Amino acid sequence: MAESKGPQDAQGQTDPKASGAAGPRRSGMARWRPYTAAIVAVGVIFAASALIGMQVRSGQTGKVTVPTGVPSEAPLAIGINPAVPVTLTVYEDLRNPQSRIFYQQYGSTLDTILNSGMARVEYRFVTSVDKQYGGDGSVMAANAAACAQDQGKDQFVSFMKELWSHQPERRHDRFASEAYLENLAKKVKHLDAATFAPCVHNKDHVGWVDASQKDYLRAGLGEVPVVQINGQTLYPLKDKISPAGLQEAVRQAAVKAQNSLAPSTSPSSSPSPSASRPASPSAAPSASASASSAPSGSPS
Repeated sequence: MAESKGPQDAQGQTDPKASGAAGPRRSGMARWRPYTAAIVAVGVIFAASALIGMQVRSGQTGKVTVPTGVPSEAPLAIGINPAVPVTLTVYEDLRNPQSRIFYQQYGSTLDTILNSGMARVEYRFVTSVDKQYGGDGSVMAANAAACAQDQGKDQFVSFMKELWSHQPERRHDRFASEAYLENLAKKVKHLDAATFAPCVHNKDHVGWVDASQKDYLRAGLGEVPVVQINGQTLYPLKDKISPAGLQEAVRQAAVKAQNSLAPSTSPSSSPSPSASRPASPSAAPSASASASSAPSGSPS
């Protein structure tokens, strides 16, 4: 059995008095005072670090920084092919497999609609999967897409294709990795990594993404994917609307919009005092003049 070396304090040090050393005996509180002060100091440091971290995160996510090229009349949407009378809005969650299915089945139809000039296509980001499954991959992927938009429409469209092609299973939050998103960006031509990476790391557009999600929840539109044509809400997958059916709905909306822009040809219900007299040829505007003064209904 090991030889006893006398009573020891809480730190494993031999009590000086018990070993015969001279000096007054310190009380328990006196012995713990230096360590207590050290613990308090460390606690203050951690508290300060946490506060700073909260302030940094608040600065990153609280500010709504709209991506470059997003118009003020639709600040929460990234639009393609502006200045046409029909707007096709697509609500999608980059972690949601149904949104990916929509892209796979309707992507070429959206390209056809854009190329025909029938409609402007807007993309709105939803981040509901983050709440359902945990993580922040939906937010981070949408932020990265907005960072690509900062560099141009072509970069945005190409980066979105990479996101859909590499969408992870919902329980595997791979999009939360900045490094993974930056590697996907390297596959996109003319996307400057030196500009893209800081935008992703600093979460430049997370506040904008959060604002889009809050607006979506307020609207009560339900599960994505959701499509709106000039405000009319459709659920293409849920309601089994074919790509051709979606294109036809856009065409009908374009016809309706163009008719609403056409000048009215119906006679006035209250004739002017001079209606009883024949009008001189010079007093009546020509049809060509009327047509030239009317707003053009054709898409630009």
